[in-house]
Amino acid sequence: MKQDPQNKGVNEHSKDRQLDEFRMDNTGKKLTTNQGVKVSEDEHSLKAGSRGPTLMEDFHFREKMTHFDHERIPERVVHARGFGAHGYFQVYESMADYTKAKFLQDPSVKTPVFVRFSTVAGSRGSADSVRDARGFATKFYTEEGNYDLVGNNIPVFFIQDAIKFPDLVHSFKPEPHNEMPQASTAHDTFWDFAANNTETAHMIMWTMSDRAIPRSFRMMEGFGVHTFRFVNEQGKARFVKFHWKPVLGTHSLVFDEAQKLAGKDPDFHRRDLWEAIEMGDYPEFELGVQMIDEEDEFSFDFDILDATKLWPEEMVPVKIIGKMTLNRNQDNVFAETEQAAFHPGHVVPGIDFSNDPLLQGRLFSYTDTQLIRLGGPNFHEIPINRPVCPFHNNQYDGYHRMTINKGPVAYHKNSMQNNDPSPATAEEGGYVHYQEKVEGRKVRQRSDSFKDHYSQAKMFWNSMSEVEKQHMIEAFRFEVGKVKNKDVKQQVVDMFSNVDHFLAEQIALGVGAIVPDAANESKVTLSSPALSQMNTVKSPKTRKVAILADNGFSYTEVNSVMEALKSAGIMPEIVSKNLGMIKGDGGKLEVMKTFLTSHSVMYDAIYVAGGKESAKALKMMPQAKEFVSEAYKHFKTIAFGGEGAELLPAEALNLLGQSQTLSDMGIVEIKSGDASASENLINSIAMHRHWERAI
Repeated sequence: MKQDPQNKGVNEHSKDRQLDEFRMDNTGKKLTTNQGVKVSEDEHSLKAGSRGPTLMEDFHFREKMTHFDHERIPERVVHARGFGAHGYFQVYESMADYTKAKFLQDPSVKTPVFVRFSTVAGSRGSADSVRDARGFATKFYTEEGNYDLVGNNIPVFFIQDAIKFPDLVHSFKPEPHNEMPQASTAHDTFWDFAANNTETAHMIMWTMSDRAIPRSFRMMEGFGVHTFRFVNEQGKARFVKFHWKPVLGTHSLVFDEAQKLAGKDPDFHRRDLWEAIEMGDYPEFELGVQMIDEEDEFSFDFDILDATKLWPEEMVPVKIIGKMTLNRNQDNVFAETEQAAFHPGHVVPGIDFSNDPLLQGRLFSYTDTQLIRLGGPNFHEIPINRPVCPFHNNQYDGYHRMTINKGPVAYHKNSMQNNDPSPATAEEGGYVHYQEKVEGRKVRQRSDSFKDHYSQAKMFWNSMSEVEKQHMIEAFRFEVGKVKNKDVKQQVVDMFSNVDHFLAEQIALGVGAIVPDAANESKVTLSSPALSQMNTVKSPKTRKVAILADNGFSYTEVNSVMEALKSAGIMPEIVSKNLGMIKGDGGKLEVMKTFLTSHSVMYDAIYVAGGKESAKALKMMPQAKEFVSEAYKHFKTIAFGGEGAELLPAEALNLLGQSQTLSDMGIVEIKSGDASASENLINSIAMHRHWERAI
């Protein structure tokens, strides 16, 4: 493995150049065995005669079949379903006042990164759009070594102490007696665990919210979850939490849409990420940090080390410090995404840990799990995991060792090799742990400051809009409604009466439980506007619009709208009954998808083209009507031109002529000669959804 001994010039291409040494392209090459022997025939095994037995001396068959039999490795226990992309990170300004981490110092340096997005509960073959937290793990290949920011799209977690992690996972995984349900918490064991471990309350509020069904990996926030430390050159430490803020804003699906997507396109999120990068619409996320001085550790009414608590952004502002751009798709999902090994203990000088008991347990678990999943202690030598800086130590041998260590010395201290590889001082870049004063007796207990399980759950509820609250009520009713055990249902309702009585009442009404007394309701009135997705960035960029059309469509109208959409960064697709070309009144356009190969849930907006013959043909197609009605039900923008109005749902047809009311409801009329029509459509699409509709 070639490495720059001076480690100079780490940039956005450093990892890509390193991976080039391991890439293989079979184009124009002859077929060989793994030993390099050219293969003359690959259609038949070697036999004693054309109808005789297969011979054991057929080394090609044995090698091919043996390799096939061992292609699969254990999937991750959690976060098994994932997808990755490469890119780079660039800090906006030096963070030297806060941390000595070199990749956070020079705005001209682009640090290569690899990001893996994932669901949590489901297996590798589960659907992308299920209700679940999402993993958001980033590996920074810095000049000081690899730094892994292993986060989620939710800033808190279910539990406070890592010792309960196996219990949590056992509860939300498919129940062991029948291996059901897949990729879902809507079953007895999870809600039994939740109701008997009330520290889960805050995280459950998040997973029952729209945050658990993101529109896209590109449109969800990321959080480091835990409290870490920044340490600067002077040894000054600050507590820190990490945030990823999507440039496109934070947006979600609606639950009915998410469920249908799981069947229509189980790969919806990975396809969305892949296609965006292939088209040059590179996902961007700004990195933000919240910092608390050590002397202010106890200045809040929550424990800043509690992973079930967040730091409200209105109390502790997020400082935006840089941006990550994902600009290259992986070459091989197994070699990169599946073999990537993330670990919150992979840190660089200037970033240190806190005493968060969940974090402390993860520092053991992540290394431990790689040993079986990736076949031993040398997983750091797998190409995707290799640092771009040199590494030297006395850790030798083990399965699949690739490094050839020279010389007789494999220990420290030594005189035969002048103590090489020698420890580095802090001035030479050596990692020095923050010298935190620690004292106390050995006990199995948590601080009393961890015992408040409901205040921030109530704050989250207070922060939601009425629309978001209704979505949460429906999610609770679905999930708890799937629980068969009536006692568990009642326990859940009783538990959330400690958060908000109205919420508990609504859950109870939906699942046939008894409405509890309001006496235990949290009295918290605090809200955090940053938690509501109603306050996020609105942008039309990279949105997808289905244009429903058939022969006889208004070519001038459709072509004009398509050009306007493309200019705004929106991707239009012609959808019709059959693939091929359709003829309009002034030209032809190519059909990109059919009603069989696509569905309304795959698009952000629908536009029904004008044209008498086109509208007449579409009206005869039940799939076209379903396209429009589903988009209406999912609160999406619907545009129509001329006769295309005939496909609108009855509720929208009743509003024709009331232009302002139509516009407020996300219904846009494309009128011939109206230059503002396309602009209105683009602005409507940017709004994401139109909750004013009475569905």
